[in-house]
Amino acid sequence: MTYLSTWVAVAALAAVALMIIFGMIVASMIIRPRVPEQSKNTVYESGEVPTGSTRTRFNIQYYMVALLFVVFDVETAFIVPWVVIYREAVREAGIVHALVPMLVFIGTLVFALVWAWRVGAIKWVRTSDVHRGVMTGE
Repeated sequence: MTYLSTWVAVAALAAVALMIIFGMIVASMIIRPRVPEQSKNTVYESGEVPTGSTRTRFNIQYYMVALLFVVFDVETAFIVPWVVIYREAVREAGIVHALVPMLVFIGTLVFALVWAWRVGAIKWVRTSDVHRGVMTGE
């Protein structure tokens, strides 16, 4: 009998929860202000009438800069705690065990930065594109 009464309590709680949810939806539909305007029917409802297409093409450099920012921003989350515990780590494990992993990490980041620089991911406008007229629209 106790097993059944437990499920009855759960069902009652679920019914009350559903009644509260639907009651709030109905109450908001009844008491909300109705202001008919064209901008309320737009996609974003910001009050601005959208212009152009939603299929706007962005330059890939925006994404490259964002990815590079994330990579080199997250690395500070690893370096700062290491700097905080560096003296204690040198005392406990020695300078080699405290310094070598961070030098490998920073070396990897420097390698990645040099590679991105050589590939041209950091340059905003490539000179070959400007001379060909790609970026200038000619």
